Amino acid sequence: MNWSRRQLIASAGATLALPRVAWAVEAQEIMWDDLIPPGVPYSEIIGEGEMDEENDSWNPIFDENATKLNPAFNGAFIKMPGFIIPIEMSVGGVSSFVLVPYVGACIHTPPPPPNQLVFVTTKTAWPSKDMWEAAWVTGEIKHELQTTEVAQTGYTLVAEKMEIYVWE
Repeated sequence: MNWSRRQLIASAGATLALPRVAWAVEAQEIMWDDLIPPGVPYSEIIGEGEMDEENDSWNPIFDENATKLNPAFNGAFIKMPGFIIPIEMSVGGVSSFVLVPYVGACIHTPPPPPNQLVFVTTKTAWPSKDMWEAAWVTGEIKHELQTTEVAQTGYTLVAEKMEIYVWE
């Protein structure tokens, strides 16, 4: 088949406009230690801290290693497990949250360093009945240091898909 220049350009433009799902891009499965840049030992991202006796809480003090982010995951399409600390909820469920590596992080214990926390917004609210379950979260992750009401996060992610994490 001989394609005209106009047909090639139109075809290429239409292909680029397809959503990621139509391309069948498989998410790269990652774990929490993958968020730490290569060459930075986990032991060097944990900070000192101080006790806030008035509020009976521990305030971590992180150094620059805690905010170093892995460049391989800025804009990557990933799938990772974690636990949900809700930020925005409605009757339909949780629409934004901090994804944390272990149960109770940021609530019952001092928060992990920013490069171990992901601020997530969802395309479809996560049902509140499943809120305390471990979840797989799939979407595009980006570098973005920000402060939430529970902790400072190093990454953001727009969840295209979420599902209950099944322990194997």
